[in-house]
Amino acid sequence: MTETITLIDDTGKEHEFEVEAFLDVEEERYAVLIPLSEEYENEAVIMRFGEDENGEEVLFDIESDEEWERVADAYDAFADEEYGSEE
Repeated sequence: MTETITLIDDTGKEHEFEVEAFLDVEEERYAVLIPLSEEYENEAVIMRFGEDENGEEVLFDIESDEEWERVADAYDAFADEEYGSEE
């Protein structure tokens, strides 16, 4: 069964995503999301789990290049293990 998640953007528009993977990198948890809308075809989204001011679990954008590189490397390793290397 494929897990899906709905995120609401800054304008209030809802976007549906398929959860491809959860990654744990340096004591942080991330979600790799695949958009279900053709508007975002072939674009994966990676977001970090965290808590908002009310203690609710929410997803945040990755803002630093260093954090992005660490998570992208972890995702590459996950994809190689899960789907096999194309080399």
